[in-house]
Amino acid sequence: MSESNSDNISEITIAKWSDRFFAWLIDFLIITAISTLIMFAFFGKIDFDMNEKWIWTEAIQYFQTSMIFFGYWITLEYKTGQSIGKRILNLKVTNTYGKKADLKGVIISSFGKTFLIPVDVILGWIFTNEKRQRIFNKIGDTLVVKIKNNEESIENIKYKKD
Repeated sequence: MSESNSDNISEITIAKWSDRFFAWLIDFLIITAISTLIMFAFFGKIDFDMNEKWIWTEAIQYFQTSMIFFGYWITLEYKTGQSIGKRILNLKVTNTYGKKADLKGVIISSFGKTFLIPVDVILGWIFTNEKRQRIFNKIGDTLVVKIKNNEESIENIKYKKD
């Protein structure tokens, strides 16, 4: 976010879809590794025979991993605006004014990327391309922005794509 001297308008640089994907991928790899280690601790092995026990184990792992993702994103993005992937790529979740997103918005946004990511992204590309919001970002009134420095934003905002 930066301030334009001529217009006294604050600019919010909206993150590229590719940067957002790579931040998500970093988070995905971290949480999947943690979830796999938890499953290994409970079951003593990572690969399972194809039987009824395997089906239940896969269902448990999917549910467990999804809940870890959901909690991870809610906690980090509400407290700091950044998951580990976002921090690495200098991205941050904000409200549409560039300020800290509220808890309700973060929960809604996190729900979409945890449980419905393909639908959330595709519908976002179609319906919210101006601000590069996923559908659940739009519903939660959140944006993912590129951070250049920690300047405060002001009331007049101009949106600019990265």
